[in-house]
Amino acid sequence: MGWYIDTEVNKGKATYIEENYNGMIIPRPTSFDKVPDSKALICVVDNGFFEAAGYCFSEREFEVFTAPDPRPKTWLLMDKEKAEELTGYNK
Repeated sequence: MGWYIDTEVNKGKATYIEENYNGMIIPRPTSFDKVPDSKALICVVDNGFFEAAGYCFSEREFEVFTAPDPRPKTWLLMDKEKAEELTGYNK
C-alpha cells in the first residue's frame, strides 16, 4: 500500500471526496474486476484519530484493503485520472 489522497480534514474523508471530487460512496466491493476502467476504487480506513484514503490500483491492493481488519472502512468510486493526480500514482 502506498498511494493516498490527502484532504483538508483528518476525519470525514469519504464525504470530503464525495463532495469535492465527485466521489460516489458504494458498498464494500466483492471483486476488483468489477471496477470500471475509468474509475478508481478508494478505501477510506478509519484509524481512530485520522482516516486514510487509499487508492486500490491493483488486484493486490484490493486484497490488502479487503483483508480481515477491525477498522471501519468506507468505499468510493471516483474519476481515475483525478485519483491518480491526487495520489501522485504513477504506473
